[in-house]
Amino acid sequence: MLAEAALALGVWLQLAAGQEAPGRGAQPSISNAEGDILFLLDSSGSVSYYEFSKVKEFMWDLVQPFSFGPRDVQTSIIHISTTPTMEFPFDRYQSRDGVQQAIRDTRQLMGDTNTGQALSYAKEKFFSNEAGARPEVPKVLVWVTDGFSTDDISEPMQLLKDMGVTVFIVSTGRGNYLELSAAASQPPEKHLHFVDVDDLPIITKELQDAMLDVIQANRLHAVDITSSSFRLMWPELLSQETGYYSLEYAPTNNLAGKRTTQLSGAHTSFTVSNLTPETTYEVALVPESNVHYFPPQTTRVTTLAEEITPAQLLISESSPHSFQVSWAPTPDSVAAYQVLYGPLPGASAQLLEVDGKRNSTVVENLAPNTTYLVTVTAIYRSGKEKSLSAKACTQEEGSKVRHLRFEDMGSNTLKASWDAADGKVLGYRVRCRRQTGPSSLISVSPQIHSVLLTDLPSGTTNKVCVKPMYKNQAGKGLCRMVRTQPATEARGYRHRQRA
Repeated sequence: MLAEAALALGVWLQLAAGQEAPGRGAQPSISNAEGDILFLLDSSGSVSYYEFSKVKEFMWDLVQPFSFGPRDVQTSIIHISTTPTMEFPFDRYQSRDGVQQAIRDTRQLMGDTNTGQALSYAKEKFFSNEAGARPEVPKVLVWVTDGFSTDDISEPMQLLKDMGVTVFIVSTGRGNYLELSAAASQPPEKHLHFVDVDDLPIITKELQDAMLDVIQANRLHAVDITSSSFRLMWPELLSQETGYYSLEYAPTNNLAGKRTTQLSGAHTSFTVSNLTPETTYEVALVPESNVHYFPPQTTRVTTLAEEITPAQLLISESSPHSFQVSWAPTPDSVAAYQVLYGPLPGASAQLLEVDGKRNSTVVENLAPNTTYLVTVTAIYRSGKEKSLSAKACTQEEGSKVRHLRFEDMGSNTLKASWDAADGKVLGYRVRCRRQTGPSSLISVSPQIHSVLLTDLPSGTTNKVCVKPMYKNQAGKGLCRMVRTQPATEARGYRHRQRA
C-alpha cells in the first residue's frame, strides 16, 4: 500500500511540473500527444525565396494545434544544403509560441540539395540526447521537397524507417512518384502528398490528423472533449484475466481533490464526466498487472468553455392556435429548459418544462392573430440560468388563399385570380417565378383578387404563388404551376397543382 501511494504521489508531482497549462480558447491545443517531430527543410539554392517562405508558413500552420514540452510534442528543423545543419535542438522550445517564432526566424542557407546527407544526419539527431530527442516516444519526419536531390536518398531513408520513424513527404515540384512513394512510409496515399506550393494549406488538416494518429496511438489520450467531459483512450495493455486499471484524475490547481476509478483489464476507453468547464485536469492511468510491469500513463486535458445556451431562438410552423419554439445549442451541462409565453400586451403567462436533452417544443391552445412573447431559460446543472426571448405571432383563422386559377389573355399574358382569404387582410403578394427570365413580385390591395402576368414566353412552365398579408405576418400562400402553350398551338392554358 505504501509503495502504491508513493507511486501515485510521484505521478502527480511529475505531472504538476511537466508543462505549463495550455492556453484557453474556443479551440484548445492538442495536449494529449507525445512525440518528436523533425522537419527536413529544403534550404538549398534550387528553392526560390518565395517557395521557402511558403513552406515556412506551412510548417507554422502544422504545429499550430500541438502543445510543446518534455511530456508533449517536441520539434526540430534540419536544413538540406551542401552540409546539413540543425536549426535548433528538439528540447529548446517548450511552448507553441516559441516554436512558431523559431520557424519565422529560420533563414535559407542556399547551397546544394544533398538530401541523402541530411537524412543520415537526421538519423543521428533523432536518437541523440544531445539533440534533445527522447527515447521511446514516436518519431515523425516531415520532408518538404521540390522533388530534386543531388545524392541518393533510398538507403538513409530506409534506415530511418527501420528504426521506427514515420516518414511523411510533401512534394511541391515534379518529383519522381515511384522514388518518393518508396521513400515515404506505407501506404503512400496517407504519407505522400503532391501539391503546388501555393496550395499547401489544402493538405494541412489532413497531414495534422495523420501525424496525430502516429503520436497518439501508443499512449493515453483524450478525445470528444466538451465543457463537462472527455473520453480517454489507451492501447490494449491488459485483459480481463491479467489485471485491472486504476484511473486517477484531478484539477491541476487542486491535486488534493483527486478522484479514482477502478476499471477491468478489458477496458481501452473510459468517459470522465461531471467536470468543470475551462479547467485543466491531470490524468494518470496505472495498469495493475499480475504478469508484467507497465509504467503509469499520464496526460493533461483542458475542458472547453461552457456553451452558452440558448444562443439562438427560432419560431416556426405557426398556425392560428400554435407555433413551434426551437433553440440551440443543447450542451450536456443543461438539466432542463423552461419556456415562458404570454400575449402582448398582457400580464398573463404560462410555463412549459422541457427536458435538457430536447431542443424544441410546440406551444398550443393559443389565440389566433396574436403576438406572444416567448422566453426560453436554460437551467444548468450548476444552478446557473440563461434566458433568451423572441416574439411569435399566430396566424389568422382560415388565413389561406383558395382557388387560384388562370385565364389566357393572349400576347404571352395570363390572368391569375383567387378567392379572398379570411380575416383582416392588408393586401396580397403575387410572385411569379418564370422558367426563363426574371421573377416578378406584385403587391395589391385587399380588395383586388386578380392580377395580369405578362411577358411569359410561349411553351414555358412558370410558378405562381399568392400570399395574404396580415398585420403581424404573412398568411399561408397558395402556389400553382402554369404552362403557356407553344406559339404554334391554339391559345389556351393548362395548370396543375403543386405536388
